[in-house]
Amino acid sequence: MGGNGLTSPLLSSPTSDHPHLIVTVHDDSDSTTHPGFRNPFAFLGSSGFTVPVSTTADPFKNQTLTIGGLYEWLKIVICLPIALARLLLFGVSLLIGFVATKLALWGWKDRQNPMPKWRCRIMWITRVCTRCILFAFGYHWIRRKGKPAPRATAPIVVSNHVSFIEPIFYFYELFPTIVSSESHDSLPVVGTIIRAMQVIYVNRFLPSSRRQAVSEIKRKASCDRFPRVLLFPEGTTTNGRFLISFELGAFISGYPIQPVIVRYPHVHFDQSWGYISLPRLMFRMFTQFHNFMEVEYLPVVSPLDNKKESAFHFAQRTSHAMAAALNVVQTSHSFGDLMLLVKAAESKSKQVRPSAYMVEMARVKSLLDISSMEAVDLLDKFLSMNPDPRGRVTYHDFLRVLRLKACTFSEEIFAFIDVDKNRAITFKQFLFGSAHVLKQQLFQQACALAFSECVSGDNIYVFEHQFGESIRPAIPDLNEDEIHELFNLFDTDCDGRISKDEFFTYLGRNPLLIALFSPCLQNKDFSEDDNRLVEEIV
Repeated sequence: MGGNGLTSPLLSSPTSDHPHLIVTVHDDSDSTTHPGFRNPFAFLGSSGFTVPVSTTADPFKNQTLTIGGLYEWLKIVICLPIALARLLLFGVSLLIGFVATKLALWGWKDRQNPMPKWRCRIMWITRVCTRCILFAFGYHWIRRKGKPAPRATAPIVVSNHVSFIEPIFYFYELFPTIVSSESHDSLPVVGTIIRAMQVIYVNRFLPSSRRQAVSEIKRKASCDRFPRVLLFPEGTTTNGRFLISFELGAFISGYPIQPVIVRYPHVHFDQSWGYISLPRLMFRMFTQFHNFMEVEYLPVVSPLDNKKESAFHFAQRTSHAMAAALNVVQTSHSFGDLMLLVKAAESKSKQVRPSAYMVEMARVKSLLDISSMEAVDLLDKFLSMNPDPRGRVTYHDFLRVLRLKACTFSEEIFAFIDVDKNRAITFKQFLFGSAHVLKQQLFQQACALAFSECVSGDNIYVFEHQFGESIRPAIPDLNEDEIHELFNLFDTDCDGRISKDEFFTYLGRNPLLIALFSPCLQNKDFSEDDNRLVEEIV
């Protein structure tokens, strides 16, 4: 050891007459597909995509879907006579409240202004009836913590949403103006009662309706003659174990907000409205000795005065305060995930875990700029590929639905989606891959150029022989029947020709098929001249 310096290796390498084997690892950061496959969407500027890790959280699952245990069955049997009495109390209270509300609304034409005080006094009858309804459902007493802030201090109230019970409670406790879906107006009895609350209707799928709702929230929050405004920013009910992403409608106005949290402590019966029908949930409530409910009014959250705070950050601060008080985890799920969940549950394919199709739509929207309706359309396409019980689609089912022929080109498209290289794709991979292609800056331009390559002369339609000539360079050995099947996918009105609207609409819903036209677009210069061409075609 005495002859070894500090720079000498601790272990000497054995001498060998054999040459060293040097392995060179190539880092191809642009490749997210299988080895040997090119990226079929590189002509759009795509360098591949990544899929965020899926969460195992399910914020909509009711924990007691089935009646389990001897105790629960005995309790239901014992409570059946009580349930009949409760049902009678529920019906009588609902009827009296409905009549009182009709009387309060009778002859009232000016719905844009606050309800006159004498009409509000009549509505006290309905409010007492709602407390009787809560009693009928087994909420004999309700534990409260904190107090509602004065309306002048916090004109807007936001709450987590677990069951249909909270709107009933808040109607009795605060008699607020609520924001509700337009579809609720047509509900029997309930529609009349919520109209008396000077409801703000909104169609969440129409941007114009959402803007109008935000304007109404500002208007009614700014006038102290209106009741305070109540919103459920999650947009749907959860199981109370998570707090999902907030819609921003309550926070755009910039008024101080009082958060309120609701808990339903239980052991045997989960009162959340998720994965369970309303009649079944009501029956379980009627057959409980007592249902526990806790309401906590949190400190008012005001927008920051020292800097201009966005509605997003205002909503974040409020949701953090509510999640901390509830001691629950926040997720990026939204109403869009519930839409996906319902779509998967309604599917006739062999679905055993519909929750596998939730993707945390709030995060997806921020990353991919894709709407919930677009995601539902893609899920419909994915479900037609016959996924297995684990929610995975094989290569051949993928080709069957997209009418692609098994070849190297088709394998490259599938491999582009199969980022995990499992020879099977999940819905999340299909969604992210399709949205990635759709949102490429050159996608619309490529669609326009592809359409222009398919038409000839002064024609404004694509005919089958022209369509076949355009896609054969991608899949050379396509026969006439296979071309006909692909052509029929684009020809949605079945008139034997493809209009530019049909061409753009179908590729918008099936963006992966733009790769069919990649050979005729490979040498195209996506320049300003082509931009003008896009404008002319579109």
